[in-house]
Amino acid sequence: MIIAKEIFLTKGVGRHREKLSSFELALRSAGIAHYNLVTVSSIFPPRCRLISRVAGLKRMKKGQIAFSVMSRNETREPNRLITASVGVAVPKDPEQVGYLTEHHDFGKTERFVGEYAEDLAATMLATSLGLEIDLDKSWNEKKEEWKISGQIYRTRNVTQSARGNIDGLWTTVVAAAILVVD
Repeated sequence: MIIAKEIFLTKGVGRHREKLSSFELALRSAGIAHYNLVTVSSIFPPRCRLISRVAGLKRMKKGQIAFSVMSRNETREPNRLITASVGVAVPKDPEQVGYLTEHHDFGKTERFVGEYAEDLAATMLATSLGLEIDLDKSWNEKKEEWKISGQIYRTRNVTQSARGNIDGLWTTVVAAAILVVD
């Protein structure tokens, strides 16, 4: 059984005349190009800790298989704004599962897309637990936390935006949650 004990968030941007090379450069920028990335769905495991990118990368070995939830976006259109984000919703109770969501968009700011990904993660988590959520009433701006059916959840995101290269090179953005397993 493979269950991640730690997760870290990372992001990057790449530009190149070749689409694939642009993606590779975005992965390098994010610090995850040297891993065999396997995309997984959206569960933040119970008792899993969110750690820093620096700490997470120290725990990884080049060439290893790394499970990830990744958002990716690309353009070749000059000046087109692209964004990729991963939202995280984690309950205060460490015995419960959390949720990870990926979202990408065009023409939207990093802040807008990041907040959208967080809202999406909170909504997906609430509905997966059979809880009702009202996005307008459940968010406490002052405490920066969600209260859903009396339970408290924290959210965050990792988001990368970029404008398409003026000379028409491919521009790629990635945002990822990397699950660290022993």
